[in-house]
Amino acid sequence: MRFFVQFIFKRFLYLKYILMDLMTHFIIGFLVAFIGSIPPSMLNMTALKIRLQNDIKAAYKYVLGVSVVVLLKAYIAVFLSKYVLENPTILEVISQFGIVIFILLALYFYKESKKEKRAESNPKNSKKLFFITGLSLSSLNMFAIPFYCGVVAFLDVFKWFCFDIVSVVSFVVGTGVGTFSILFFYVKHATKIQEKTGRITKNINLVLSILTALVALISMLKMVYKFIVL
Repeated sequence: MRFFVQFIFKRFLYLKYILMDLMTHFIIGFLVAFIGSIPPSMLNMTALKIRLQNDIKAAYKYVLGVSVVVLLKAYIAVFLSKYVLENPTILEVISQFGIVIFILLALYFYKESKKEKRAESNPKNSKKLFFITGLSLSSLNMFAIPFYCGVVAFLDVFKWFCFDIVSVVSFVVGTGVGTFSILFFYVKHATKIQEKTGRITKNINLVLSILTALVALISMLKMVYKFIVL
């Protein structure tokens, strides 16, 4: 009987440890994604734009599409982080692709901002495209992988991250939920944000063009600085 009680107690402690570990990784993933997505960016400003021009269901489909890709990118970043310190060129290549993509996006959004007339699209087709738009734009955001890669590498240095599958899944789910939550906030309070920002959100395409151009410019300056220093 005593042996049985000890066995149950040890199982309980082990289960408690596992649950605490899962909760810790989930919270870390959630906070990293939530806080990292607070500043105005291509993804959250597009969520704002879709909500202001369409119904809330369309915006939620877009947010869901973005969050699904974030799950995949966070998962990829976790395993890439093991090789980042040994092969830093991996992130450099990803960043180079990201710069090119963001330059093209800046030109695209600038072109869209010049269009005064907005053609009315077929409601049935548009509903399907919002989820795809979320998937597409989130996929084009190549800087997400280096970001999560850096976070995981930093946590691993202090032994705050476990690479077992359960902990990794918990962290990845946390990033997805965190991304969905902050974009949900933008969507839910889109009207209030527009009222406070005024003209800025009246031409969101121009704002998106400026934001993507700035990200590309800053990334290019970083690469040039590294090249000069090295």
